[in-house]
Amino acid sequence: MELLISLISGAVGGNVAGGLLKNLNQGAIINSLAGIVGGGLGGQLLGMLGAGDMAGMAGEAAGLDIGAIIGQVAGGGVGGGVVLAIVGMIRNAMAK
Repeated sequence: MELLISLISGAVGGNVAGGLLKNLNQGAIINSLAGIVGGGLGGQLLGMLGAGDMAGMAGEAAGLDIGAIIGQVAGGGVGGGVVLAIVGMIRNAMAK
């Protein structure tokens, strides 16, 4: 479930980054694909570092791990934006 959240938030993060950084925008499909890759990587990296586990301690008492979900959304969104920026810079450099 957490991987799916990371992938979706990565796609959103890639499209948001493409909207904010007009010179790196590659279109909706490439923005989404780069975001999905970045979201998967970013979410997994945060999970390995334990960032989601520490944030979710308060939610565990209620049976919800909201901290882990928020961590996956943040990690996926940031990862998606970073990978889109890298892809955009590479494609712009190759076009010259």
